[in-house]
Amino acid sequence: ARRPDKQGLAVAGQCPVQGPPVLCLGNELMSILYRPVGLKELDLIVQTGWRAFPPRLEGQPIFYPVLSFTYAAQIAREWNTKSHSFAGFVTRFEVEDRYARQFAVHIVGKRGLHEELWIPAEELATFNAHIVGEITVEAAYYGDRFKGEIDPETNLPASIKDTSVT
Repeated sequence: ARRPDKQGLAVAGQCPVQGPPVLCLGNELMSILYRPVGLKELDLIVQTGWRAFPPRLEGQPIFYPVLSFTYAAQIAREWNTKSHSFAGFVTRFEVEDRYARQFAVHIVGKRGLHEELWIPAEELATFNAHIVGEITVEAAYYGDRFKGEIDPETNLPASIKDTSVT
């Protein structure tokens, strides 16, 4: 489920609701969100058992998941691959829709593409508690200056130690 080469997930029962895309699970609606991350943040996610995002760093007052894979991939490819670890990853996760809807959708560029939720850093632990299931990696991008070995089975850096997989 964490293989970045799995681009299209079959989503049964997609519900037509405005805001973040939603998934129907029984009687519950789940908002489908994405987050572009670098290698360090991905490693911290792995350390939680793929269940939570790490606390924001000093000077990062907002946690911003995005509403589309396309936007997350754009950030991972165009920003994350050009700095720090020179690798970018698109994570996908589901949050209880009734909880996620308290956060306004912010349009930070083109409507329908560059849309994100702004979660105050001090609310991230509560936000994490409303994540349903595991955070998955949908895509991985590597810049020319990436140094490290890539696991051919997962397309993730070999340095990622996933202790939840047996």
